[in-house]
Amino acid sequence: MQKIRLMALGGLDEDGKNMYLVEIDGDIFVVDAGLKYPSETEQLGIEYIIPDFTYLIEHQDRVKGVFISHGHDDVMYALGHLLTQIDVPVYATALTAKLLEIEFRKHKLNNKFIHVIKRNDTIKIGSHVIHTFPVMQSIADGVGFAFETDSGMIVYASEFIFDYDFLNKAFSMDVNALSEMGKNQVLLLMSESKGSSRAGYTAPKHRISDHVEHYFEENEKRIIITLYRQNLFRIMEVLELAARYNKKVYFYDPEHIRLLNTVDELGYYKLPKNIIVDRNDFNNDMKDIVCVVSGSGNEVFKLMHNIAIGEDRQIELREDDIVIIASPVVPGTEKDATAMENDLYKADVKIVKLNAKEILSMHASTEDLKMMLYLIRPKYYLPIIGEYSHLINNADIAVQMGYTPDKIIILDNGQFASFENGRLASTSEQIDLEDTAIDASDMRDVSGMVLKDREKLSTDGAIICGVVLDYNTKKVIGGPDVQSRGVIYLKDADYILNEIGKLLISTIERNVEENTYDNMQVRAEAREAISRYVLKVTGKTPMIQPAIVEINLGEESGKKDS
Repeated sequence: MQKIRLMALGGLDEDGKNMYLVEIDGDIFVVDAGLKYPSETEQLGIEYIIPDFTYLIEHQDRVKGVFISHGHDDVMYALGHLLTQIDVPVYATALTAKLLEIEFRKHKLNNKFIHVIKRNDTIKIGSHVIHTFPVMQSIADGVGFAFETDSGMIVYASEFIFDYDFLNKAFSMDVNALSEMGKNQVLLLMSESKGSSRAGYTAPKHRISDHVEHYFEENEKRIIITLYRQNLFRIMEVLELAARYNKKVYFYDPEHIRLLNTVDELGYYKLPKNIIVDRNDFNNDMKDIVCVVSGSGNEVFKLMHNIAIGEDRQIELREDDIVIIASPVVPGTEKDATAMENDLYKADVKIVKLNAKEILSMHASTEDLKMMLYLIRPKYYLPIIGEYSHLINNADIAVQMGYTPDKIIILDNGQFASFENGRLASTSEQIDLEDTAIDASDMRDVSGMVLKDREKLSTDGAIICGVVLDYNTKKVIGGPDVQSRGVIYLKDADYILNEIGKLLISTIERNVEENTYDNMQVRAEAREAISRYVLKVTGKTPMIQPAIVEINLGEESGKKDS
């Protein structure tokens, strides 16, 4: 029998950064590779956080493929970072592949890695067989994956809902495919957990049309609506409402237009004719128009905030505007969302904030999860995708469906679940993982030391102290010059800054006298002495940066004499 191991590099006990590994006889299959946005306490110039790829890099000869379930940032936008370090084929459906091509260009990668697959497909990689099956999400072309093993299939259901009234084939769930898998032997089901605390089905409470339609009925009122770019389902709802009430639609974000054109080209959704206002034709005096302000993560809130405070060149708020906030707050966006909302109220416009408890995100609620379990009928159940409380709620749902605790697996990121002869053998093996933070300025990995420095600067400030020495005699010929930022109130600063300068000079003189002077070593000693002093008198631990500049006066004077 095959040896099987499962492990998450991200996505467990957190919102986002989803990345899961299925190992079959040593061959590694990666499912999804996403990012997450930092919390307010983690910002510090960080744009997003991706999984730790160390295990995959160390075992890259065993990695046979990466399978991307859909086109959301929490499951695919870390992939470019991975492919700059290892070469591995990527399997994705048509729309997801198009979005990956755009992302790959940012990393200067070509598209040779991408293999386009269908929503109902069978893929053979060596002796392994992988099946895809359609699932319904807020973006088209979503799929789950089923890996064949000697002990039964390992099914990754990804994110999903059951909506029996929405018949668009690019979105719809294939219940028959799920039922057919359930008739065969399924060793394990991996199923999302983010909506596991919500009672009932998600559908039809994921739709916004009934909640906002009466605003579209109001003649000549301009509507400004915030949306996440990747929530294609919600964008389609807005377009349908605009077409019904003869309103034009202006997309603030050019990327949104490209996404809709791609969806149109693939035949997934036909844009209503003559509904979109070109960027060059838009002006702020237009009435009876819907302005869609969209982006990814906190980008949408920052854009709308700029509009609210009058710092946007395209859209200027008017008193009769209706602003609909249809982009729910997700972890890492709270601060920007609050700032946006506060300034919108100051702008004296009508604000409509959709209630997240009434209008649900397109994640599986309790009855959706039960239906998936009922159809798939796995031997083992592994809750994934969500905070720890979500995972436990999901496990409780399995208990309600008759599963005993020994058949339900709760893991941490980096923890392996090992199976032998069709039975769970161990969950004791674990590897250490460290989040990889990507800097907002240049998309580079930021080390833990850099983040500690940024945290120190943000809380306790910085002190820079410098002197100029004669290179030959090591005597002080300039300074000390001490600058404090964010540490000391100016009225109290003089005596403290003078003492810091004296500490730097005394450290230099002592080392010169003892014939142990070394520039780097002296700076380290001075930093330590100054840090102790500042902590004692201020209670703070700022970043201390001593600077010792040495000038060769002998050479300079020699040049003057000649």
